[in-house]
Amino acid sequence: MSEYVLRTRAVSKKYGGAYALQDVSVEIKRGQIYGLIGLNGAGKTTFMRAITGLIAVTSGEAELFGQSGAEALRRGRRRIGQSIETPALYPGMTAEQNLEIQRVVGGVPGKAGIKNALETAGLADTGKKKVRNFSLGMKQRLALAIALIANPEFLILDEPVNGLDPKGIIEIRELMVRLAQSRGITLLVSSHLLDELAQTATHFGIIDKGKLVRQLSAKELSEQSHRYVILTGKTAKESALLAERFGIADFSAVSAAELRVYEQIDRAGEMNALLVRNGVTVEGIGISKQKLEEYFMTLTGGSAQ
Repeated sequence: MSEYVLRTRAVSKKYGGAYALQDVSVEIKRGQIYGLIGLNGAGKTTFMRAITGLIAVTSGEAELFGQSGAEALRRGRRRIGQSIETPALYPGMTAEQNLEIQRVVGGVPGKAGIKNALETAGLADTGKKKVRNFSLGMKQRLALAIALIANPEFLILDEPVNGLDPKGIIEIRELMVRLAQSRGITLLVSSHLLDELAQTATHFGIIDKGKLVRQLSAKELSEQSHRYVILTGKTAKESALLAERFGIADFSAVSAAELRVYEQIDRAGEMNALLVRNGVTVEGIGISKQKLEEYFMTLTGGSAQ
């Protein structure tokens, strides 16, 4: 059995002359909650649609559960549950009736999965309540129940907390963790809110303008995003020296007089000594912290939404 649920190699998707995805290579292992982070329009939904076969890729290849090729991908997709586009919910029906329709349409044998999906999604007690009377959070959980009806091994969720109030966000967050920990389901979850997804995800892929710009674990994200060295002086010369002598590439010039260095934090003293030896007047040096969303913005050049 492959340890990888999903691996992609240089997956690209073009619409006309423009890339929606460009050379995206992702690896997701069993049991992970993989957070795909990007601004709206970055390519998150396009990537998920490509993996589930809703669209054809322009180039590149994908592997599901250790298998590649058209037939293997078709088999692998039967083991996936997805909530990428809002399912057609019937407002005049109950949650159970909606699931029955989705079961028949999806060709899922037997009705046992309906009860299990409702219980897992926290909707077992909704009884005869019509979907038109559900809160937004309940509708989101119903969409999750639909994705779970076939008892998937791999669950793909596109912006599952979008538009929810704090209570609804907590409910969905707890449900995702429960699915991973108690059911052993691997999750791929997209969001444009890094701070939110950081509370559940074990691994992250940061996507911007269709390209995967960084892939890292929760531990690596914490290390990279929370600490940085601040150098104040002539940033152009500072950055050139640091790149040449230390191989540092992950830095940003916040202003003409302030440089933030996001790697090799433990060498702040050596950085200072190097700059002084080379005639750079360092007006200040220190180690500070940044919020996760600030780290996200340094990688994407955008703004958190």
